[in-house]
Amino acid sequence: MIKNTNDGSNNKPSLRIDINYGTCEDLPAFSVGPKGTDREKHEAIVKAGFGGIQDGDPELCKEFNLQLTAHARVNEVGDINDVLPLWKALNYNCATVHLGWGMESDDEMDTLVNYIKVSSINYDIPIYIETHRATITQDLFRTVELTKRFPEVRFNGDFSHWYTGQEMVYGGIENKWDFIQPVFDRVRFMHGRIGNPGCIQVDVANDENLSYVNHFKEMWKRSFLGFLKTAKPGDYICFTVELLKADIFYARTISTKNEGDQEEGDRWQQALLYKKIVQQCWEAANSEFNFK
Repeated sequence: MIKNTNDGSNNKPSLRIDINYGTCEDLPAFSVGPKGTDREKHEAIVKAGFGGIQDGDPELCKEFNLQLTAHARVNEVGDINDVLPLWKALNYNCATVHLGWGMESDDEMDTLVNYIKVSSINYDIPIYIETHRATITQDLFRTVELTKRFPEVRFNGDFSHWYTGQEMVYGGIENKWDFIQPVFDRVRFMHGRIGNPGCIQVDVANDENLSYVNHFKEMWKRSFLGFLKTAKPGDYICFTVELLKADIFYARTISTKNEGDQEEGDRWQQALLYKKIVQQCWEAANSEFNFK
């Protein structure tokens, strides 16, 4: 659970905006995003100004000077023993994991977290535990309690799972934000996805002032502030847009007269909009941090 650090030690703490390769998978016909070969997709990603790809092709990322991040599911101790040397050899600069199924006891949780901690240290690669449904971090309370037992834990904040799955607006979202501040303080990687209280991934069109969009802006800004509190020169936080297809029940579909059911929006255009929104959140966090 070490941190992301750039080579240049004199650099200010920074934001890197990446994209998960699944965002380009099976884009609908009306999308303006890349639908061709892996090479064409990687080229489009770099031209759009993204800094890296999660689950990208290592050779193409090297060719296009894109950073590379990994992901994995870990159900038991030892599950990533085989891929850790590969991540290191292929210059993956960090990884995110879905850890456990959410039915573990506290002792079982701690065993899994310690495995991730030791693996991260031994291979000198940051490994971030993702806030995700059907994992040990699916619950706000247990995740906050985990930070008390492992203050050094670092997270991939995928807040759509909590926002929708735990209906964070119910009972006052400000109360929830204050309660999970220990998580915000430990976020060093984020999956960019916006949901509403009833659906985990929604098209926000160009309306950046919807209530739920503003809620995600606040969570992203709080995470940036948590990072800035302890960031050293050269450290960076990674925001990775992850907008997934309808076939796996992420993108919503609408019925059309002539085209049948289709995704409600263009995930590629949404990714570019997220890029703009999160940059604004980063600038707001820096202004607030410097003001303090």
